[in-house]
Amino acid sequence: MVLMKSRIMYIEYKGDGLTGPARIGRVSFSKRGKTIYYGGKKFQSLKGSGSKSNSVDVETGDEYWISGCKRDGSDRLYGERIPVEIDDDARGSTGQRSAVNPRTRTRRSRTVDFRSLRL
Repeated sequence: MVLMKSRIMYIEYKGDGLTGPARIGRVSFSKRGKTIYYGGKKFQSLKGSGSKSNSVDVETGDEYWISGCKRDGSDRLYGERIPVEIDDDARGSTGQRSAVNPRTRTRRSRTVDFRSLRL
């Protein structure tokens, strides 16, 4: 069995415009680090050719922004007030327990149907 490197990262869907559903979760990397795996999806770099995105879903062609996450919750590009969901396995690493509103720095819990998100 090959062990892949993993890291907590910020993942935002960019297919519908500048902002989209976003999550903080644990991703894993291919042996050479050129492919990112998360949530059953496989992402590869756009190598600078994306507009407000840096990765593409290999199967669907949907564009995403994938980057290291910030502890203060200010991961969104324009500081929108849209909460970012945090996966259970990433909560201990980021020190956050629920969705964080980056603008107000307030936490709020809510029920989300993740099947409706594109991630």
